[in-house]
Amino acid sequence: MDCCSQPGLMPIEQAKRKLVDAVSLKTTVEDVTLENALGRVLAVDITSPLNIPPFDNSAMDGYAIAADQLPSNKTLPLSHKVFAGDTRNLALEADHCVRIMTGAPLPPGCDAVEMQENTRVEGNSIIFEQAINKGKNVRLMGEDVKQGQVVITAQTRLNSSHIGLLATLGIDQVKVQSKLKVALLSSGDELVQPGNPLQHGQIYDSNRFAIRALLEKLPVDIIDFGVIADDKQLVAEAFISADQQADIVICSGGVSVGEADYTKLVLDEIGDIGFWKLAIKPGKPFAFGNLSDSYFIGLPGNPVSAYVTFYKLAMLVIAKATDWQYREPLSLQAISLQDFRKSPGRTDYQRGFASINDNGELQVTSTGAQGSAIFTSLTQANCFVVLEQDRGRVNAGEIVNIELFAEPIL
Repeated sequence: MDCCSQPGLMPIEQAKRKLVDAVSLKTTVEDVTLENALGRVLAVDITSPLNIPPFDNSAMDGYAIAADQLPSNKTLPLSHKVFAGDTRNLALEADHCVRIMTGAPLPPGCDAVEMQENTRVEGNSIIFEQAINKGKNVRLMGEDVKQGQVVITAQTRLNSSHIGLLATLGIDQVKVQSKLKVALLSSGDELVQPGNPLQHGQIYDSNRFAIRALLEKLPVDIIDFGVIADDKQLVAEAFISADQQADIVICSGGVSVGEADYTKLVLDEIGDIGFWKLAIKPGKPFAFGNLSDSYFIGLPGNPVSAYVTFYKLAMLVIAKATDWQYREPLSLQAISLQDFRKSPGRTDYQRGFASINDNGELQVTSTGAQGSAIFTSLTQANCFVVLEQDRGRVNAGEIVNIELFAEPIL
């Protein structure tokens, strides 16, 4: 699994394939209530138990009629009124109309609804001011969803619109994949918990908080191990404990090739971990493999590198392990408003801000300095400017590919 001995760097697409091929399902199926289903991965197809709408109903406040009555009769006496939720199901009297409200069931014998703005009231009669066709302003039974239709497929991660649809169908429980257990830790003597004073040579542990924020948007339970000091015994105890408790162990720092630290030494002893050199920027060092009971993901120590490699690679591991049919962000073309520095050899995920110009064209500009430790390049961005591996410098006015940020980066 070790790629360090291979000449050159591993292209990002090759790394993605290796990750997906190496990971298998780590979850089980469980039932959850609709209130707890948001963000969970659906385990089975959802088949509609009823038609939506369940009955023909009015799309307007107005008057329900039989459309063929109007050509010879512009004035119809009022029969009765029907409101949303009315269960009486009273039929239309011949040569009459029915006062009806939006969402109310269409009375038997009616096949059209005229909005009230196109009518006048004279006593108990309604004057229709224009011709009306059959089906006007009528929502037909089953025109949205038909009974027995598959409406949400398995492997879908449920969003707010899915929840609304499930409620519309009267479904109050769904079968989903259980939450993945993810252990999260950082390594390094230089790392300090935010809120504590810094000594000379120390920095705050930002990676763990950023990655945790990303994980909290996913169907996972997080086990936070905090910062592990550079002590071989402590590192070994932390990794062994994380392996026993979690399905995936994510660590930031200590995966750079040739780096003399205890993280790599311990991982070599207790797991089958490949330390990869990726043809991406930021984020060249990356580790992936197996511990006894879990997958291990090693992210780079630089903050932006850790963020990018989680977003582009670790996400694929989590998706495959939860049976989530994850779709990567859509790639769009945009006009570069400035030069982008780039050397051939690595796919570069520069941080950019995309907007629409006065001609309706998509354009993008850089968020500034692009160093792998400059986190403001991310906070000011809404997209990645993806510069291909073999591409060199980009001049203003050239077309570039961008990926607008999507879940879970927002």
